Amino acid sequence: MQFSEILGQDYIKNHLTKSADSGRIPHAQLFVGPEGSGTLAMAIAYSQYVLCNNTGGLKESCVLKFQKISHPDLHFVYPTVTTEEVKQKPKSIDFINHWREFLMENPYGSLFDWYAKLGVQNKQGEIRVDDAQEILKSLALKSYEGGYKIMIIWMADKLNTAASNKLLKLLEEPPEKTVFILISENEEDIIQTIRSRCQIVHFNALSEQTITDALIAREQIDPKLAIKVAHQAQGNYSKALHLLQDDNDEFPFEQWFVTWVRAAFKAKGNAAAIQDLILWSEQIAALGRETQKKFLQFCIEMFRQALLENYQTKKLVYIETKVEKFKLENFAPFVNGNNINDIFKELSDAMYHIERNGNAKIILTDLSIKLTRLIHKK
Repeated sequence: MQFSEILGQDYIKNHLTKSADSGRIPHAQLFVGPEGSGTLAMAIAYSQYVLCNNTGGLKESCVLKFQKISHPDLHFVYPTVTTEEVKQKPKSIDFINHWREFLMENPYGSLFDWYAKLGVQNKQGEIRVDDAQEILKSLALKSYEGGYKIMIIWMADKLNTAASNKLLKLLEEPPEKTVFILISENEEDIIQTIRSRCQIVHFNALSEQTITDALIAREQIDPKLAIKVAHQAQGNYSKALHLLQDDNDEFPFEQWFVTWVRAAFKAKGNAAAIQDLILWSEQIAALGRETQKKFLQFCIEMFRQALLENYQTKKLVYIETKVEKFKLENFAPFVNGNNINDIFKELSDAMYHIERNGNAKIILTDLSIKLTRLIHKK
């Protein structure tokens, strides 16, 4: 992957190429950016620039290896879970073929996309101490082609405590010509001792124009549709591709949300309707934890969009509802300054407890009952 294939982020491209050309390559960098901004794609392009520019006449061979994500001096670590294939102590290397497929399908893919490829079900991915041990072993060896060795740690905020502690010394004093590129969407979730050892590079969300141009050029779609999709994507190219493919059948978040708020409306003063909320909670609790967290994040955004609609900030409203007989403008009056903070807090708390393996049915039932009160708050 080359810098020319990366959408936007021109300032960062210039910064990285200048540092590489001058020989001032930091031994540890942390790329921080929102989902779909291109942090992983940029890390791969940067790795190719560093590794292939030092191979002389072998540059074409080096580029070919990068096209197949198989360069021997480029290493990856990413969150994993136990599966039918790997039943215990999963490591990144165990899933390398799935990882290469994932990158070749869409280097802008999200963590949720990766988990869907692995089939995480009710598990939550993390980077474990076994991965840290593999990093130590890989980087202790000499580079295959005599130049740099690069280790990309994708979603470094998923490093567990044991893995983080094992990497501290290596990050502080890495072997010669060894480069670490850590990638995260949540900088604050990485322990301070690791962050302090990295040069941090912040990515912005992509502009609507950048996404529009990319959709027209790469997906060959009508410019009017490209503009509409880019507006709805909110700077996330991965989301733009999902919107374009309209692949929400497996996880119909909007339908789940509408069913939920309708039941919450009926439940106030109607004890019998509480049963609908309990059934809804059981349905969502049967999903995997990552899907539950993703859905609750979607709910937060739906309430935010309703608030913006209520306050007549039309330019900031991008969601177009598709569920029959549900219109955002009709729902919006029930989301206001008096209840939005409490709604946001309850949704955030639910995500927090689900991430820490709380009982999803109890968490979601409690959240639903609280919503019946909050949604009627004037």
